[in-house]
Amino acid sequence: MKIPLARPVINEEMIEAAVNALQNEKLVLGESVFKFEEEFAKYFGVKYAVSVNSGNTALLFAFQALGVDGASEVIGPSATFIATMNGAVLLGADPVFADIDMNTYTIDPEDVKKKITEKTKVIVPVHLYGYPADMEKLMEISEETGIPILEDCAQAHGAEYRGKKVGTFGEVAIFSFYPTKNMTVGGDGGMVITNNEEIAELVKKLRDNGRKSKNTHDIIGHTARLNTVNAAIGRVQLKYLDEWNEKRRKIASIYDKILDTLDEVVTPPKPSSSIKPVYHLYVIRVPENKRNLLGAWLEKNGIQTAVHYPIPIHLQPAYARFGYKEGDLPITEKWAKTVLSIPMFVEMTKDQAKYVGEKIYEFFDKRVYENNKELEKEAQQWIKRLM
Repeated sequence: MKIPLARPVINEEMIEAAVNALQNEKLVLGESVFKFEEEFAKYFGVKYAVSVNSGNTALLFAFQALGVDGASEVIGPSATFIATMNGAVLLGADPVFADIDMNTYTIDPEDVKKKITEKTKVIVPVHLYGYPADMEKLMEISEETGIPILEDCAQAHGAEYRGKKVGTFGEVAIFSFYPTKNMTVGGDGGMVITNNEEIAELVKKLRDNGRKSKNTHDIIGHTARLNTVNAAIGRVQLKYLDEWNEKRRKIASIYDKILDTLDEVVTPPKPSSSIKPVYHLYVIRVPENKRNLLGAWLEKNGIQTAVHYPIPIHLQPAYARFGYKEGDLPITEKWAKTVLSIPMFVEMTKDQAKYVGEKIYEFFDKRVYENNKELEKEAQQWIKRLM
């Protein structure tokens, strides 16, 4: 069996929508772009959705719309992809990293409280792997301090917390449509959603060279529009999002049934009456000394794996100037050394999921890792390829 970590869906309906857009619409800011934004806003029950060319750009513009500048600090997790904080840093802000709750892999509200200063401009929770952050406590902090929340929903399209979709709690939220996400646009793309008209209007200007009207530009902006053909594909994918998320949950339940019996494997946080994850990734935790061995073992058996993410942001070379060091975020650092992403995608079959689960079970049950010099060498190569 050859089972990839992820596999984006592109079907005939999406191809037809793309061709139709190419043949009948403006290639930039065509009708499909505005319809996609309207439908996305309706899906989330917000007033405004503004599309851009990537999730990274969505973050940059959202930070700028919230007034982040060189006098600001922004609090966010280090346990995430580097893009989460890049936009704030590009605007001159200092990143302040809060540790995570190891039960959810999302930012710890208690640590957020400790990191707030007079310079704190924005708090950025990440709904990592498709599991919602503790928005109740984070919104309490926001209301007490007046500090706005920017939700990073790049991995959480359609996830729910206490009956509301994530992305609808804070002042503004962003989504990514990168090809591995729960829904895509057939390439890079992003979305900013908000109920704040001023934020929406500013993001529209920022994506289109600061354009106020056809020939009037009243701010310095960027060229960061979502292409019409991508929007056309996105419209089709949005229709299937709930169905696809349910398929992901079914795959997760197969994994859970097999892996929950293993003492050395920690499966992802479970759904509950108040939390509905969408499993952008299915990420297990295993002992640090066995993580790379398991990754190599699975690869040897035709199963692709990855680590999301082996180097937390605060230890990335690009962030060295901010003075963070090993030991500053002990929970995050342990997380990075023990997590392993295994295959999760919409068209994954039950047999494939069972095969992956059974191979992980076999690794621990038969103690494949003991005195296995060949596997140790393969593990060294496996982690080198990931890094």
